[in-house]
Amino acid sequence: MKFLLFLGTVRESAPPRPARLGVRVAKACLECLGSRYSEHEVELVDSLEYPLEKVFKPHFAYAKGQAPVALEALAEKIASADGYIMVSPEYNHSMSPALANLLNHFGSSLFSYKPSVIVTYSAGQWGGMRAAVGMRTFLSELGCLPVSAMIHVPKAQEVFAEDGAPKAGEDKESWFDYFSRAFNQMVWWGQAARAHRAEVDPHEMVGDFRRDPSQRNAPG
Repeated sequence: MKFLLFLGTVRESAPPRPARLGVRVAKACLECLGSRYSEHEVELVDSLEYPLEKVFKPHFAYAKGQAPVALEALAEKIASADGYIMVSPEYNHSMSPALANLLNHFGSSLFSYKPSVIVTYSAGQWGGMRAAVGMRTFLSELGCLPVSAMIHVPKAQEVFAEDGAPKAGEDKESWFDYFSRAFNQMVWWGQAARAHRAEVDPHEMVGDFRRDPSQRNAPG
């Protein structure tokens, strides 16, 4: 299967803490996935590599074939993926605005009926868990339901080095066991969803909203 890991930090300077602390967490996740789930493909999607237009215009608002090349390429990757890992810092008890902005450029039909994993981190003691609460609602609305196990990394600058390796005193296997609780759930749901999608088209069975938002309304 194929999974996309979205990195939601774009802050290149954040004194006195290390800049882009989330890069360390993302690299640690990628190493865990590469070593324990090598039969699957995992690709990093870095929010910093997608300089979006100042005026918000989502991918689905463009005429077919007219979307920016980078946006079109990412849409294709999202559609072909079997699940997603969302790595986010916590800003004002919420998920990264950069991550939300990037994801908001794509319709939920690209993400729907696939699992996701929430990974949060912080320089403090809570590990971004308050942001994770809001991310559950956000990702559910996209249709990529988050698995029950989440990953939180408190004081990430003290846990992982710049290359994602655990610092002295940190047990790598213990961290990877912790990560794997969520990744195992993602793989299980991803395999189940992929197999069922091959038999039943969920968009056809459920019926996508294609005309206007009023299709969501109850009768009356």
